[in-house]
Amino acid sequence: MTRNYLCLAVLASLFLDSAGLASSRVERGSLVFDNVPEAPADLTDKLEQYLNARQATPLGWSPKGQLLITTRFGDVDQLHVVERPGGERRQITFLREPITDAAFSPDPNRNAYIYLRDVDGSEKTQLYYQRAGDPARKLLSDGKSLNGHAIWSNSGREVAFFSTARDGVSYDIDIVEPEAGTLPHLALTGDATTWYPLDWSPDDRKLLVLKYVSIGEGYLYVVDLSTGQKREVDPAPNKVGIAGAKFSRDGQGVYLISDRDAEFAKLRYVNLFTGEKNVISAPIPWDVEDFALSRDGHYLAFVSNEAGVAKLNLTDLRAHQDLTPPRLPVPGIVSQLSFDWDSKRLAFGLSTGTQPRDAYVLDLASAHLEAWTHSETGPVDTAKFVSPRLTQFPTFDRQDGRIRQIPVYVYEPLSPGPHPVLILLHEGPKSQFRPNFDPWIQYLVNELGFAVVAPNVRGSSGYGKAYLSLDNGTLRDDAVKDMGALIVWIDLQSTFDPKHVVVAGSSYGGYLALAALVNYSDRLVGGVDFAGIDDFISFLSNLAPSRQNQSRAEYGDERDPDMRAYLRRVSPLTNADRVSKPLLVVHGKNDPRVPLSESDQIVNRLRSRGSEVWYLQAKDEGHEFRRKVNSDAYYTTFAQFLKMLTLH
Repeated sequence: MTRNYLCLAVLASLFLDSAGLASSRVERGSLVFDNVPEAPADLTDKLEQYLNARQATPLGWSPKGQLLITTRFGDVDQLHVVERPGGERRQITFLREPITDAAFSPDPNRNAYIYLRDVDGSEKTQLYYQRAGDPARKLLSDGKSLNGHAIWSNSGREVAFFSTARDGVSYDIDIVEPEAGTLPHLALTGDATTWYPLDWSPDDRKLLVLKYVSIGEGYLYVVDLSTGQKREVDPAPNKVGIAGAKFSRDGQGVYLISDRDAEFAKLRYVNLFTGEKNVISAPIPWDVEDFALSRDGHYLAFVSNEAGVAKLNLTDLRAHQDLTPPRLPVPGIVSQLSFDWDSKRLAFGLSTGTQPRDAYVLDLASAHLEAWTHSETGPVDTAKFVSPRLTQFPTFDRQDGRIRQIPVYVYEPLSPGPHPVLILLHEGPKSQFRPNFDPWIQYLVNELGFAVVAPNVRGSSGYGKAYLSLDNGTLRDDAVKDMGALIVWIDLQSTFDPKHVVVAGSSYGGYLALAALVNYSDRLVGGVDFAGIDDFISFLSNLAPSRQNQSRAEYGDERDPDMRAYLRRVSPLTNADRVSKPLLVVHGKNDPRVPLSESDQIVNRLRSRGSEVWYLQAKDEGHEFRRKVNSDAYYTTFAQFLKMLTLH
């Protein structure tokens, strides 16, 4: 038994003693601690060192060559500009709410930008316009509906965005002129399916619009803004998933990411006039997840997701030649591609398992790559940070005559085992655990001595359409069976302690954590559920109408009697009497994706049976905890809970 693990057990006994003295319900600011003991100073001090890390996300360029980023200097992410490599991160917004999406106007004479923000995690995002240096901001949306995906016209005079302002349900495409002082006007009448504007044609007379039904079903249209007529781009006889699209710079065609006639999402080109088609990423047997096109049409950059790690690809469109970009400093996750206004530089974010996300810029002429931001990791020894290893475990069924293998990332302490294990489940289901920087994981491994096991069970993205569909509809509980196979695999690893395995997840991962407790409580010591689904029927019924279609496409339609019976059977709430281990439940009061009632009902059901449940709520958060004070409280409570579980 390791020294860390012995210390863990001793500390746990102290927490058990203090738990009985804790108030049953305590409110501190916006946080509600229900049956959660007070955290000791020695725990909070050490954990805070890790949680003080911050990251930088590049959002694009200004016409003057400034890089627009978001980062956090206070409690929430705000907008900053950086003018040179390693330069000052100059803050330009100072709001109580976080900002995650913004863009400068292409008009160099305006020096203005738009941004999106909501209130208290409600996701009723509003669109704002502001001139640099001017403290006054202008609200462009109606202040109460759901708005997003705002994109500037090429002239920089207009902004297209989706909005539910018309009836509160339908996703329309609106256009607004920020300087005109007029209300937005309707460009496309939508419906309860999600509609996104993706790009303006070079002459600003057309919009490229995506009707998004689900990750596996989308429809791309060119909308003529003078007539309102829309024309589908590359219609297919079967359902096709579309992840993004842009007009070519000559306006003759469209670049798009789709999985048409392929197992993985490919980057394609479709000529709108001749029908010519070309698969640009054909040799790559992985999903393409993002791309950017230089303003002069010379370069095309795209990112392929190769077993969870990103690869940056670059193409010279004029020479019809693939280029070899410089090697990244370390393998990681590449995101947020954007070319500058002169088409000479490419910016992107790079995050690794041991380094925070920072903004990098590639000079295209010299092939020189340089970091423009250097985010802090907090006052911790980064030499102790652990990189995950990617491995596989066998599950219950077969693929091509062989036992199916499930990919899993594993973080292990450097000290010898056996180590207690935390199974960490990603959101989704159409998502993927990837080795991004996460100071919480590094704390678990280095300070608490936990091994962190992060599987990508069936239904996860990144492994092809067939794998993505393995949990659809009445196959939902097959993903839970993968969890059972994982627990068996953990039991067979000599460096893991099978008597101390905890399962944790958020959103859909929260559902899987609850389902694992239902089915495998005898193999687990406890679980953590952050905004998880515990009853599919109440979840689907209580969603806002504007969100129901996407969720029903994934989980099934609860209005169908047969599907309703199945969803009832596999819901953790139905089987709550089989949960026999302690549970920590966490939720934001304003969550629009998984209503707070989901957590309330599982907490009440388990407590009525005498089960031990800790419950943490944040009254100013939604589906995620985006304020540092709330996030810190969540991870502190999580750490307390893990320590308590070591004696169970």
